[in-house]
Amino acid sequence: MIQSGWPRLLGSYGRGSFVRLSPVILTVVIASLAYATPPQMAFSRLLPAAPALAAAMWPVLPTVLLGTVCLLLMIGLSLVFPGLGTWWTAGGIIAVTVAAAYGSHIRLQRERTLFQVRLVADAAQQVVLSPLPRRFGSVEIESLYLAAAAEARIGGDFYEVVDTRWGVRLLIGDVRGKGLPAVGAAAAIVNAFREAAHGEADMVSVARRMDAGSTRYNASFPPEGPMERFATALLVEIPHEGRHIEILNCGHPPPLFLNHGEVRALEPTTPSPLLNLAELIGDHYTVDTFDFAPGDLLLLYTDGVAEARAHDGEFFPLTAWLRGQPPAAPHELLTALHRDLLHYSRGRLDDDIAALAVRLCETPQQ
Repeated sequence: MIQSGWPRLLGSYGRGSFVRLSPVILTVVIASLAYATPPQMAFSRLLPAAPALAAAMWPVLPTVLLGTVCLLLMIGLSLVFPGLGTWWTAGGIIAVTVAAAYGSHIRLQRERTLFQVRLVADAAQQVVLSPLPRRFGSVEIESLYLAAAAEARIGGDFYEVVDTRWGVRLLIGDVRGKGLPAVGAAAAIVNAFREAAHGEADMVSVARRMDAGSTRYNASFPPEGPMERFATALLVEIPHEGRHIEILNCGHPPPLFLNHGEVRALEPTTPSPLLNLAELIGDHYTVDTFDFAPGDLLLLYTDGVAEARAHDGEFFPLTAWLRGQPPAAPHELLTALHRDLLHYSRGRLDDDIAALAVRLCETPQQ
């Protein structure tokens, strides 16, 4: 499973080290200028800036130690150049160092709180987006997930794959909304799918149980505002013995089918109702059957993939991108998609992203 949080497109390790050492570098530069230039230029008055900068990235003790070094440097410069206004500058260094130490303490407390929140998010991720095996018999699978929010590990997009007696069944979907309510709705749908996929012989029954699970969750935790909370979903079944696939599409972007360099979208003949809306618009579900031979590849994705934008507002050309990809395993394909999406959007995603790449192999895994 290819996972990615934030920040994205980071600089190299060397750049990070330079940033962390910048308070020391600033101290050396200011002290050197103060020593090498006439006293009237008074570069020594800039020394309080060093502990202030350190508070943004250092713990409390190193910040205080740097402030102490700056104070000693100021005293040493006053011995070389009398009349620098030593006591005013020394007082400024002391005051800024105390404030910087307090600011560093507050920052560390917030970082610890954020770390705990991320642990909770990681636990939620294991519920909604459990790690997937890369192979189910002759079916090879890889997954990709990217959260749009900078602090998030997970959002409203979801997927799951289970191996049942009827074949390998896949789910991908997207809950309308953001935050924890969307995560809870996604978890309810995924849990309903996990139970129904093993107990129901046909995908229509699976979809109805998912809709029921979504409805129960939304009744227990109603959305804020007048808008209904709903979800798009795509169900795929790959029989163990057959060379075809069955797809039930509940208002989700159609999957892309790659066969010998040709790409086409597998559109439903009749769209099925979105989850949690079956009671309003009817529960008439349609299952479509498509050929799926060894070597063929299927790409399932949420709308965040196709709607990733460049700086000029243009959407990511997913179909053209897939058509231009060389033959590759699902893992390699999604690795390339991950890289190219971040490059295309310059690391700024407006929506969560989830994708599944599925390929049928000639022989099952031994």
